[in-house]
Amino acid sequence: MKSVFLCGFMGCGKSTAGRILAKNLGLSFFDLDEYIEKKAEMKISEIFKKYGEEHFRKLESMAISDFKDKTGVIATGGGALLSEQNSNLANSFGITVFIDVPFEVCYSRIKGDIRRPIAYNSTKEQLKERFDFRYPLYRSHSLITVSGSGSPGHIAKQIAEAIAGSKRI
Repeated sequence: MKSVFLCGFMGCGKSTAGRILAKNLGLSFFDLDEYIEKKAEMKISEIFKKYGEEHFRKLESMAISDFKDKTGVIATGGGALLSEQNSNLANSFGITVFIDVPFEVCYSRIKGDIRRPIAYNSTKEQLKERFDFRYPLYRSHSLITVSGSGSPGHIAKQIAEAIAGSKRI
């Protein structure tokens, strides 16, 4: 089995469902943001503050490349697979899955979260605009889309069933 890259907007459940999925599949779980923090030896919020979003996006690309020879479930950051280059990389190493959750659900989970610099420093309207921009990219850059409705266990089960039916894994 190759790696499974989970994508979707902030708060869609990538990390929570991803941990369950990894356990159920007997794979390692990686949170791409945590992976970047360890490599950079600083928090995401510090990277944004000191170097800006563009630099952080470069770190994301390098981190995705690091998974070329690893197998696991990788919860990507909300913007990691927006670029066609990153999604092509991820799809060459494994399979990408978009967890589709309505904006209002995501917003209720991320508002005021200091660990999410984009969410913390944005108004609801700005986040909705970002969501609307990202949504079609998530769909087009992913090989599989699953509904993010239901419990994290249910989402993990849907993903497992979808990838089992995929000819790519």
